[in-house]
Amino acid sequence: MEKTASQNSKIKKHSIVDDVMHFLVHNGFLFTVIVMCFVHAALLAIMIVAGIKPLIIFNILSVIVYAFCIFLCRYGHIMPVYISIILEVTSYTFFSSYFIGLRCGTYCFLFSIVPIIIYFGSYLFKGFSRMIIVLMLMLNFGVFVFLYIRLSDMPPIIDTSPAIRLILVIFSAFVMVFSTIFYNTIYIYTSENEVNVLEKKNEQLSVDATEDELTSLLNRRGFLPVIEDLMKDKNNHFCIAFCDIDNFKRINDTYGHDGGDEVLRHIASMIKREMHGCQVCRWGGEEIVILMKDYDLAVAKEKMEYLRKSIEASQTVFFNKYITATITIGLEESSEDYNEPDDIIKVADERMYYGKQHGKNIVIWQTVSNSETA
Repeated sequence: MEKTASQNSKIKKHSIVDDVMHFLVHNGFLFTVIVMCFVHAALLAIMIVAGIKPLIIFNILSVIVYAFCIFLCRYGHIMPVYISIILEVTSYTFFSSYFIGLRCGTYCFLFSIVPIIIYFGSYLFKGFSRMIIVLMLMLNFGVFVFLYIRLSDMPPIIDTSPAIRLILVIFSAFVMVFSTIFYNTIYIYTSENEVNVLEKKNEQLSVDATEDELTSLLNRRGFLPVIEDLMKDKNNHFCIAFCDIDNFKRINDTYGHDGGDEVLRHIASMIKREMHGCQVCRWGGEEIVILMKDYDLAVAKEKMEYLRKSIEASQTVFFNKYITATITIGLEESSEDYNEPDDIIKVADERMYYGKQHGKNIVIWQTVSNSETA
């Protein structure tokens, strides 16, 4: 009981993480501008404490810009937001580095937008136009080189206290590291999610390719390779039963195709239940083929007779109507005479057809010359 509770807890936690990541992936721009707005609100508070008026004004303007970007995100105007983020961060880096110098570390903001340029740029630009992303990254690096060359030996316009410098360096580095971790995380999550979706689609396609949609039985494509594998080893022994629902056209005419489908589903379900461990295939229309591995003919004959009687006794319920259906079965046993799956299936089919012509609702288990039946 405790183990089950623990497993449920893990599933719940996993679900919450997935929900959060899903929200962040699909609201990435909005989340980004909200975070940027808070970053500049924090910088505004630092600048007010430090008394640096030019940067107080700039941070107020930045907060206003990002508040407007939040509005744009809400209405799906993403490109202006993308451009605004790049221009604002680049301008702020220039402005802050000029007034308080490189020692305060605000140039780190340039590197904080590198993941943003790449992640959102790959969403906005497709094909050859993604070269714009490369150009912006080169420009970003060029700005850093320019600032470093011009300002590394230049005293700042406004001197700051060691405490303010330390706070700014730590804060700027934190923003850079957070940006790198966050956008790489959602990129990895998105990539893995896409891979999982593709794997599930491929699995479903594989199932669809080998499984009948109506009855969930194997179709020919999924069934024949199983017999082929068995026939490669002559020591393998099996029997094939070819079943056909009797008077199926009359059932369709009387109850409609939906009624016919329900009868087919019901009989397929019974065969799967009764023939547990066997491979069952919807051969086509109302025809069903059963592969009974390690059955000899005597056991297979007895089992098919039991199956025939069970189906005869079990009615299909369809909109308060009870539909009685029977099946005719042709049976054949594997031998060295058969080299291909179609060879043995054809014999079982011919025996089933003989049964159709001689009364139906019967099991034919040998080639009949004088009405020899089971």
